[in-house]
Amino acid sequence: MLAYLSLGSNLGNRDAHLTQAISSLKEYGKVVLRSSFYETEPVLFTQQPWFLNCAVALETQLAPKYLLSGLLKIERDLGRVRNPQEKKGPRMIDIDILLYGNDIVHSPELNIPHPSMHMRRFVLEPLAEIAPQSFHPVLKRTARQLLESLPPGPVVRKL
Repeated sequence: MLAYLSLGSNLGNRDAHLTQAISSLKEYGKVVLRSSFYETEPVLFTQQPWFLNCAVALETQLAPKYLLSGLLKIERDLGRVRNPQEKKGPRMIDIDILLYGNDIVHSPELNIPHPSMHMRRFVLEPLAEIAPQSFHPVLKRTARQLLESLPPGPVVRKL
């Protein structure tokens, strides 16, 4: 199955955190595509450092819940400590499952497609770079169409 993931970091050596996270994904599948890195202005909680973001396509045999467990392990191994009071705060690494084939998953632990991906330029720019025709199975639109429908917003710079 082909899963699309979004990665972000805004603490410490952001480039190294993303690179290490991408390298660690080999334990859970094969990275077949990787976007450029994008420097992005924080949204919602804006009083924090800018993020470095990217997207990857991962070929995996893992079911979504097992893939999520692996991604959370990578985050922990890279020093991520989740704080329920600061869900949108600074982080060493954040890895989200955006799409998992055309599957739709709704559970207390996981929602696929990612419920906010269609509103986030910092997610859609890198995703549209590597997979412009990737398809949102709920909204019935491609990553490129979703990106083009966004209003002007926070700064996203390709590096």
